[in-house]
Amino acid sequence: MGGRAVLGVSGEIDLATIPRLHDALTRFIGSTEPSTTVVVDLDGVYTCDDTGLGVLLGAASRARLGGGDLVVVCSPGALRDRLAQTRFDRAVSVVASVSSIGSPPATAAD
Repeated sequence: MGGRAVLGVSGEIDLATIPRLHDALTRFIGSTEPSTTVVVDLDGVYTCDDTGLGVLLGAASRARLGGGDLVVVCSPGALRDRLAQTRFDRAVSVVASVSSIGSPPATAAD
């Protein structure tokens, strides 16, 4: 139980890609053990609109219902600034790298 599972996301997160992101996050969170920290690595994402932020917030809620958590990896830059400006980073932990989270990964996926 516990541990960490990493899901890498890349490209653009917008209204057109939301269904795929939502499905991927739902399946990924559902496949993890209880109390797992789900890590969503956004370093490959170049833009994320408000609908994308909403999907990530919903995923954090689902992860927490299972006794786990959701952490977003986002290097400093425009997307990280957006997460701060929208106060997303007050609801979900945002870190600069997967290695800064601590425990070794339980699962890796792209």
